[in-house]
Amino acid sequence: MIDQLISTPFTELTGVRHPVVQTGMGWVSGPRLVTGTANAGGLGILASATMTFEELEKAIVEVKGRTDQPFGVNLRADAADAPARCQLLIEYGVKVASFALAPKPELIAKLKEHDIVVMPSIGAAKHAVKVASWGADAVMVQGGEGGGHTGPVPTTLLLPTVLDALRNAQSDIPVVAAGGFFDGRGLAAALSYGAAGVGMGTRFLLTQDSAVPDAVKQLYLERGLTDTVVTAKVDGMPHRMLRTDLVEQLEGTSAIKRMGPTMRRTLEFKKDSGMSWAALLKDGRAMKKAQGRTLGQMALAANTPTMLKAGLVEGDTDAGVLASGQVVGLIDDLPTCQELIDRIVTGAAEELRRAASYVL
Repeated sequence: MIDQLISTPFTELTGVRHPVVQTGMGWVSGPRLVTGTANAGGLGILASATMTFEELEKAIVEVKGRTDQPFGVNLRADAADAPARCQLLIEYGVKVASFALAPKPELIAKLKEHDIVVMPSIGAAKHAVKVASWGADAVMVQGGEGGGHTGPVPTTLLLPTVLDALRNAQSDIPVVAAGGFFDGRGLAAALSYGAAGVGMGTRFLLTQDSAVPDAVKQLYLERGLTDTVVTAKVDGMPHRMLRTDLVEQLEGTSAIKRMGPTMRRTLEFKKDSGMSWAALLKDGRAMKKAQGRTLGQMALAANTPTMLKAGLVEGDTDAGVLASGQVVGLIDDLPTCQELIDRIVTGAAEELRRAASYVL
């Protein structure tokens, strides 16, 4: 375990030793991975969207029993029980609340009253300015290289536009850059842009602390830079994942032919989540309002947790999908979280010193 080598506004804000965030990946970011990240000095984030309320509470208790370091929980701001889940964070003293969509100002204020750092993920400069004006403490910006739901603009272009917009709005909240990061060079580059840290998903998925089946990890390790695809055929929104036979099949299938499997997976998700039809419909209406999804897209959205679970938990790549960033083509090993974070931070410090030597 290395000492702190790099101090940024993000490490000061959250109390972590290193400016490295393990993002909240559904079915992947559970207690084991979050604990490994936290004990290594990074910020581990539990993914609660694929957990029931009871499972989330159990996961928080487990992490707190295995580490005394700061960690976070990723929440769906549009979920019907979002306020209740936020109350869990307050009761257990979780350090960071991250959101895939911006929470309402009153929810941000409630969390901040209890010294919880609020960090929404955003995909556009205007959204960063908006959540900053609402009181967000930090933002994570993911470029198009990232896995899962993603946008069309690469990190190298999106990050500076977000930094400039926040600066013009006279906001100095820390920005965490995500999408395409896997080593010390990436962290050094992000810090040079003006970011205060990096977020990584695929790189943490491919560690010994990740609970993803070993056979699935090996499948990831065999892939190259061109072996991911962005498709809207899974849940109606652009989603980057590994190119598999199932994904190729979905890409070539009409909406009518996908209807039967869509309904079957919706029923599976209802059973797994324990949600009533009324709760599902309420979440669907909230999703439609927050994201502007069509009825068809909302029906497809219920597929995502079930299909990701099949691939990432059950290891059934014939029935499941595997979210992945393009960076998968540059990863060739399975370190522990400790080994990974140590070498990223050490490498970044070396790169920053080398770059500084060029300055006259």
